[in-house]
Amino acid sequence: MSTTPGRSAAAPAPVTVRVPAKVNVQLAVGGLRPDGFHDLANVFLAVDLYDEVTAFPAEPGEGPSVTCLGPDADRVPLDRTNLAVRAADALALRHGRSPDVRLRIRKEIPVAGGMAGGSADAAGALLACDRLWGTRTPREELLAICAELGSDVPFSLVGGAALGRGRGELLTPLDVGGSFHWVFAVAEGGLSTPAVYRECDRLREERGPGAGADAVPAPEASPVLLAALRCGDAKLLAANLSNDLQPAAVSLLPALDDTLAVGTRAGALAALVSGSGPTCAFLAEDAASATEVARVLRAEGVCRAARTATGPAPGATVLSPAQ
Repeated sequence: MSTTPGRSAAAPAPVTVRVPAKVNVQLAVGGLRPDGFHDLANVFLAVDLYDEVTAFPAEPGEGPSVTCLGPDADRVPLDRTNLAVRAADALALRHGRSPDVRLRIRKEIPVAGGMAGGSADAAGALLACDRLWGTRTPREELLAICAELGSDVPFSLVGGAALGRGRGELLTPLDVGGSFHWVFAVAEGGLSTPAVYRECDRLREERGPGAGADAVPAPEASPVLLAALRCGDAKLLAANLSNDLQPAAVSLLPALDDTLAVGTRAGALAALVSGSGPTCAFLAEDAASATEVARVLRAEGVCRAARTATGPAPGATVLSPAQ
C-alpha cells in the first residue's frame, strides 16, 4: 500500500470542515449588566457563504499552528489569539492531550464584518480537530466549548436558524419555511464589536433614560419576525428586520448610511447592518433582484465588495475528502 510522501502510514488523513456565515435578522440588545455583558435576543440565520477549515496532523509536541488563504487573509492573526487556534487548544485541554495540529483556513466570509467569520472558523476547527484526533466529543460538550470561545460560536456549529438568548450562546432552533435571498456589502475596514457595544451604551445614555439593565427593556424576539421565518415570507421578514446595534455602527462609520440607502434604492426589500457591522445586509425578493442589488452597490462604489447568498444554510459540516 502506498502512502502520502512525508506522512507516516499511521497518520490520520486531514479533515476539512465547511462553516457558514450568519446574518442577524433581529438583534435586540438589553441594558449593560454589572458583568459588562448585555442580554440578547439574537435571531440568527446562516447563509451559504462559507469558510473552510482543514486540520492536518502535526508532529507530537509541535502544538497548533494556522495559515490562511483568500480575501483579507492578511488581516487574520496567525498566532494563539486566532479563534480557531484557541478552539484547538480548548478541545485538547478538555481531553488532556497536546494540541498538535496544523490548521488551514480558506476565507470567504468577510473579516471583522459582523458575519461571524472568526466564530465560524472556531467552530470549524473544533469539529475538524475532534475528527482528526478521534476524540469523539459529544455534541453538547462541543457546544459548551463553543460557548466558552464566544457568543456566536455555538450557532456557527449548529447553522440553520436559531434564537440566541443570554449573550447569544443559548440556542433554540427555529423553523424556516423557505429560502431567503441576501446581498452583503462588505465595507472598507472593520468595526470592533466591543467598540460598537460601548457606542450603543453611550448613545443610550445620551438619548434616553440610560444604558443599564434597569433602564432598557428586556430583549425579546419579535413573534411576527419568527412567523415570517416559519412561513418563508420575505416581505413580512423585511418589514420586521431590526438591529439595536445599527445606530452605534453608523455613528462610528457614517458611510454605512450611504451603503444602506443605495441598496434600498436598487430594489432591496429591506436593509440593515449585519450584527456589529460594518457589513450591510440587504434582503431581496428573489435571486434576480439580489443580483441587481449587488450590481448597483458595486457600480456606485459604496462598498469594497458585494456578495449574494441564500439562507438558511447548514452549520459546520465535515467534507470528505479534504480539499
